Amino acid sequence: MRTLSRALLTLLALLTTTVLTATALAGTAHAAPSDAELIAAAKKYAAAGVSGANDWNCKPTPQRPRPVVLVHGTGGIGWANWIYLSQAVASRGYCVFALEYGYLSGNPFPGMAHIEQSAPQLATFVDGVLAATGADKVDLVGHSQGGMMPRYYLRFLGGTAKVDDMVGIAPSNHGTRYGTWVPEFGFQICNACEDQTPGSALLTKLNADRETEPGVDYTTIITRYDELVVPWQGQKLSGPAARLTNVVLQDACPAHLSGHALIVANGLTLQWVDHALTRQGPADPAFRPRCLA
Repeated sequence: MRTLSRALLTLLALLTTTVLTATALAGTAHAAPSDAELIAAAKKYAAAGVSGANDWNCKPTPQRPRPVVLVHGTGGIGWANWIYLSQAVASRGYCVFALEYGYLSGNPFPGMAHIEQSAPQLATFVDGVLAATGADKVDLVGHSQGGMMPRYYLRFLGGTAKVDDMVGIAPSNHGTRYGTWVPEFGFQICNACEDQTPGSALLTKLNADRETEPGVDYTTIITRYDELVVPWQGQKLSGPAARLTNVVLQDACPAHLSGHALIVANGLTLQWVDHALTRQGPADPAFRPRCLA
């Protein structure tokens, strides 16, 4: 009997040790990454040479409480895409960060991978920016694909909890008819071009049922003279007016002639961006910028 009791106690001790060890290992496996780990992961996607951007020691102020994350377009190397807007936004007191995402093997240009591959990279970058700045949320400002791709992050990857404003500049929200002209070989070197073809599986999934997410304010900034994302009307989003404003630059400034590239390099767009980021809700449709900016 003593031998049996001793065996049972030994077995119980072994089972207890096994359970405790398994619990400890499980806790380790699911431990949240540290701020340092989040920042290190985000820095892998930081765009080099973007003026005024990616100061990982920058701290938001009460006047500018949310960092601004710049999201380039298809093939849009960071420093070139944001050669004007990054420094201009930073000069207004924002902590500005810019990433490069969506590289494909053998292709020197970013923004070429499928949206479903690029959006998680944006998620990683946002997490690192929040860890570095201590902010609760960021504001996203994206050009072309960069005005559409973040919507995937918001809808499917939990981004709504981490984003206050989404400002899309010439966004490819419903694709562009030029996507249909890219041959099969072109799709192989630019997966994102296939995604931006009207009616693509990606856009069908993204725009099903709704085009905006609760809790996020959306402003789209559009030029009638966009020669790349066409028709330009397809850049607009549908959604509740309290959370969405579609801005056509020529509605307030009829003589403004910027196209797809120059829309991110002029003072008129900057005024709309600054206006959208500094107020509660999206841009006010009644806002009247200075046309000779």
